[in-house]
Amino acid sequence: MASTVGNAGGGGRQQFMVGSGNGSISNAPLIEESGDEVNQIVVPDKTSWKNFFAYLGPGFLVSIAYIDPGNFETDLQAGAQYKYELLWIILVASCAALVIQSLAANLGVVTGKHLAEHCRNEYSKVPNFILWVLAEIAVVACDIPEVIGTAFALNMLFHIPVWCGVLLTGLSTLVLLALQQYGVRKLELLIAFLVFTIAAAFLAELGYANPVPSEVLSGLFVPQLKGNGATGLAISLFGAMVMPHNLFLHSALVLSRKVPRSARGIKEACRFYMMESGFALMVAFLINVSVISVSGAVCSSSTLSEEDKLSCSDLDLNKASFLLRNVLGKWSSKPFGIALLASGQSSTIAGTYAGQYVMQGFLNLRLEPWIRNFLTRCLAIVPSLIVALIGGSAGAGQLIIIASIILSFELPFALIPLLKFTSCNTKMGSHANSTAISVITWIIGSLIMSINMYYLASSFIKLLLHNVSNIGLKAFYGILGFSGMAIYVAGVAYLVIRKNKKPTHLLAFTTSETQEAGVVDTCVTSLPREDIVDMQLPQRRAVLE
Repeated sequence: MASTVGNAGGGGRQQFMVGSGNGSISNAPLIEESGDEVNQIVVPDKTSWKNFFAYLGPGFLVSIAYIDPGNFETDLQAGAQYKYELLWIILVASCAALVIQSLAANLGVVTGKHLAEHCRNEYSKVPNFILWVLAEIAVVACDIPEVIGTAFALNMLFHIPVWCGVLLTGLSTLVLLALQQYGVRKLELLIAFLVFTIAAAFLAELGYANPVPSEVLSGLFVPQLKGNGATGLAISLFGAMVMPHNLFLHSALVLSRKVPRSARGIKEACRFYMMESGFALMVAFLINVSVISVSGAVCSSSTLSEEDKLSCSDLDLNKASFLLRNVLGKWSSKPFGIALLASGQSSTIAGTYAGQYVMQGFLNLRLEPWIRNFLTRCLAIVPSLIVALIGGSAGAGQLIIIASIILSFELPFALIPLLKFTSCNTKMGSHANSTAISVITWIIGSLIMSINMYYLASSFIKLLLHNVSNIGLKAFYGILGFSGMAIYVAGVAYLVIRKNKKPTHLLAFTTSETQEAGVVDTCVTSLPREDIVDMQLPQRRAVLE
């Protein structure tokens, strides 16, 4: 008979696995008839291409990190300075991002736990606490570009001062609270709508800019790096494509689906999630290509004035609107403003929920969603508001760059655990990465981490050489900075060298493997993560007596 779990409301909640009388486990999911069915996404246990639509959604929420205001600013600079020459970097980085994001999805699907929960189970208290602090900093850092980007967009569209726009971004908290009552499916539809709004806006910009198609294709498929400046910008483009908070988010979002717990069902889920992520990241890739192409076409125009040429030499989000208006016409800046506004608002949703899952996973701490959103947003708004008031638009633009550096710094502390967990047989069972996949993913991960470490080290050295004149202070900051780098490298080395010690719950194994292990409790094969479905903080699941 079907196993049930007690609900807070007193009623029994059916699982989606059926236990037969002999202790074996059927692969058929139970379609619930309760009122909660509206907010639950149950994948039928049958082979059909239509199942793909049940998995469609999380990839778009994840893809937001690849088209946030911080990426837009880097894209604009790449196009302004090197035209279409760095487009191939976007292509390579997008392919690498698809591989990494697929690993995050696989971890959640196979084990029934997201990345932050695995970290809490695997590491002792001190490393776990440090990883949590770093993850929270990453969540705040990803929220800062959203705040600044939205403020710039409001300035472009409605001429609202940047500092005032920063304050108005706090209203998106109300939008989030309104969204939560409708469940995950409605949220995913909204995100998909915002992503396609961004795509449509830049398609309109392409119509205005009219780049040469042959030159764009050459930039995509002919690798080239001309000069040290191009190398540095290429590193920024590549390093910014994988965000640490995205790995936590993706591994949690896939738990919003009730996947059949059979070997076939799990493999199908992993395959469809990869296809879904690929589709969403392809849209993000085309948007990034459009931004670089528009910037390259505009800044290489023969009709540029001296003032516009100066803007192109140091292009940021705020200058881009004036540049587009001057070169392409009055209305050409409006689609860019709409795209930036959609990017900013969608980024806040992704960042807020990543923060929720990070806190729950690492600390098993539960806060009301509105409190969590309020805290994250305040931590992002306060520095943004101070910088906007003191430094104006230029200072706010610099804050986006600082936030990107922080995210680059945080990446190894999410990426290394992900690579180790998904390659571990005791955690993933028969679904662990093969040797070939492990080698490929470690090469990709090592390349991304090396690029980010090089970017951090070179940025620090440049800051030390050009901004500090006193030799004594230079020596002091140098010792302090390189000591910090040594600690940073030691932390990364600890995560790489340390062996996984804790096996995962038996959700990772197939039914036959579970039976061979002598486990007949059907409770361990269930995966009812209504906490993820409702986009609320996970609650402790009831235990069968």
